[in-house]
Amino acid sequence: MRARRRLVITVCPLEPGRVSLPVRPGDRPRRLDAAAIARHLEALAADRGLGDLVRVRQACAGGCAGRGPNVSVSIHPVPRPGERPDEVAIAWRSYVQSIDTLPCLAAVIDDNLR
Repeated sequence: MRARRRLVITVCPLEPGRVSLPVRPGDRPRRLDAAAIARHLEALAADRGLGDLVRVRQACAGGCAGRGPNVSVSIHPVPRPGERPDEVAIAWRSYVQSIDTLPCLAAVIDDNLR
């Protein structure tokens, strides 16, 4: 069954914080800054064949006053065949100052594509 959602994941490259988090379930935790989080999210999407459903971009994710890295996700419907995707989100989730509470980085994709 094909996912009925697509994700735009925003990672703020300007926030200097780091978190310790496994990338995939069962991995050992790694120290990740914003650039590493963006790279690993892109790789996770590509490895899973989700390139048409998951886009990672670097921009403000909110929470600039707090310690990063901060990530936000906007959730969009998958367009019908022949239609162009729009940028109107049907839902969103923010991981401002909370990304380190996830069991692994892959949860950003997994929890939001469901």
